[in-house]
Amino acid sequence: MPVTNPYAAQIAATPVRDARVSVLGSDTGYWDYGPLDAPTTIVVVHGFRGEHHGLEPVVAQLEGIRIVSPDLPGFGDSTPMAKGSHDIHGYAAWLAAFVDSLELAERPVILGHSFGSIVAAAAVAGGLATPRLILVNPIAAPALAGPKAILTALAVFYYRAATWLPEKLGLRLLGSRLVVRFMTETMAKTRDKGLRRWIHDQHLTYFSRFSDRDTVLDAFRASTSNNVIQFAPDIHVPTLLIAASDDPITSVADEQKLASLLSDSTLHVIPGVGHLIHYETPRQAAGYIIDFLGVGRLSATSR
Repeated sequence: MPVTNPYAAQIAATPVRDARVSVLGSDTGYWDYGPLDAPTTIVVVHGFRGEHHGLEPVVAQLEGIRIVSPDLPGFGDSTPMAKGSHDIHGYAAWLAAFVDSLELAERPVILGHSFGSIVAAAAVAGGLATPRLILVNPIAAPALAGPKAILTALAVFYYRAATWLPEKLGLRLLGSRLVVRFMTETMAKTRDKGLRRWIHDQHLTYFSRFSDRDTVLDAFRASTSNNVIQFAPDIHVPTLLIAASDDPITSVADEQKLASLLSDSTLHVIPGVGHLIHYETPRQAAGYIIDFLGVGRLSATSR
């Protein structure tokens, strides 16, 4: 049965240009959406095992804003870093260097989703200049202390097993359709059958587009051994937190704690959604982004 993308019309109506740039030895692919002369640019950072397609539903809701969306090194169309390690500090350094490579007239807003929220927070805390920071489904607690700590422990075992097996078998395990579907079932909260089917298709299509086993395992360790709270004391720009009431990775209480640790924060909690705000409620997230930035507008076409 063909899978319908519920945001296809909006995405198709969004101007986009693709390009490549070498950053810390990574041949980094990125996609540049919206008007080049927009007053505000956002650089967005996707989550673990994702790539730029995952954030397109949010990007497509935003008009009058330029959005630059790279694939993280080792994922999607980007090669691993040859001059950096695939830990949180390496990814943060890559993000800062990527932003510099764009040579923008004004510093861009930085947005991170999930693992991308940790990368974005680490980069800004480490000195990446930005007027504002946006974190969607921010990871605001240690992975083994979240609402689904048992599931995280199982994920740790799964990734360790992938290292114990011979490389070909390890790669087959990492790309297992059954495991990817289980992860989707855990994360997706929508009861819309069409939307749920599309989310499954997105994960099956893009969730295993990583360059090699070592890189994805390094990135997994980076995603589970760090969180945004550890960088919060060094973030001194207005920060928007878009969280979810039913996120299996970070509880609302932890998001509230994160908000209290930031010097200037705004927290919105979307009810009835989990860790896939970018798929399930992208228009609501976009509305919060527009209000926070004070620029742009929601796309005329809505789902």
